[in-house]
Amino acid sequence: MARYIGPVCRQCRREGVKLYLKGDRCYSDKCAFSKRSYAPGQHGQGRKKVSEYGIQLREKQKARRTYGVLEGQFRTYFDKADRQKGITGENLLVLLERRLDNIVYRLGFGSSRNQARQLVRHGHFTVNGHRVNIPSYQVKAGDVIQVKESSKESPIMKEMAEGIASKTVPAWLELSAADLSGKVVRYPNREEIDIPIQEHLIVELYSR
Repeated sequence: MARYIGPVCRQCRREGVKLYLKGDRCYSDKCAFSKRSYAPGQHGQGRKKVSEYGIQLREKQKARRTYGVLEGQFRTYFDKADRQKGITGENLLVLLERRLDNIVYRLGFGSSRNQARQLVRHGHFTVNGHRVNIPSYQVKAGDVIQVKESSKESPIMKEMAEGIASKTVPAWLELSAADLSGKVVRYPNREEIDIPIQEHLIVELYSR
């Protein structure tokens, strides 16, 4: 399966905004974006005039990199969102939020979406009692996500469980720290998706 294996901090610098791809490190003094907030490369500090297309492209790349989705996958999400009733841009963000790796991250079971994706791939979670190891799995309203019983004794899960009770989860999710489980109460509203993305620019890009 194709995936990005380069330095993730470079992606934040390219988009000119923190995407919080490395979890707790992004909040520390070690954050590469805090040290060098300009674009990577030898011409990164040069002033460039950005076209309308460039602005739209950067917004799409920002969304894609935030959720860790490849180009083909992202286009598939957009086409699906476009076929649904409602506002295409908002539909797109809701589809991305419904990814299992994102739900695991939102519940606090991973410090970043990258870590959450890895934990899902390793089969540490169940959905409605069934083991699911597909990060892109679309979680539905009412689904219960839980740490697999045999995984609760692993060192990484024990470390995560110590701080899970202090986590604040979005209003559309429900967390049970006692049994390391969470529930999707409903799908999120646009106001509840706290990522700095102007989704209408993505719609304009794909409508060209």
